[in-house]
Amino acid sequence: MRFGETIRASTAPTRLAAAALSEFEAMVLMAVGYFEPVTRGELSKIFGKEVSRDTIGALRGAGFIGSGPRSPTPGAPYTYVTTKHFLASFGMETLRDLPDIEALEDAGLLRKHAEQGDVSLVEERADAEAISTE
Repeated sequence: MRFGETIRASTAPTRLAAAALSEFEAMVLMAVGYFEPVTRGELSKIFGKEVSRDTIGALRGAGFIGSGPRSPTPGAPYTYVTTKHFLASFGMETLRDLPDIEALEDAGLLRKHAEQGDVSLVEERADAEAISTE
């Protein structure tokens, strides 16, 4: 095929390494890995702020997430799941290779809301940096 290599290159992930991710993109990617299939609205609830379409687009463009099944909730929003490229980029064979959520809680990276059973990611480092620069 004359244009085969060009076509493959045009559909390949646009970012070469996970190091190109912003801190927030990396946290969203982690949340997708743990809670997939997950909607953008559910991700926003986890973080307590909106997860933009641009963030989702960047992760899709990098080849780390793809579309999952439509959610059975009203409006049938799209869900997102991790890809084989995600697993390979982070040296995993399956999502079972992710650290246990309890280990992340012990490390102070996750916080569980006892009253709801919800899990949210802790962004204390960013808050502390904002306070120290004021």
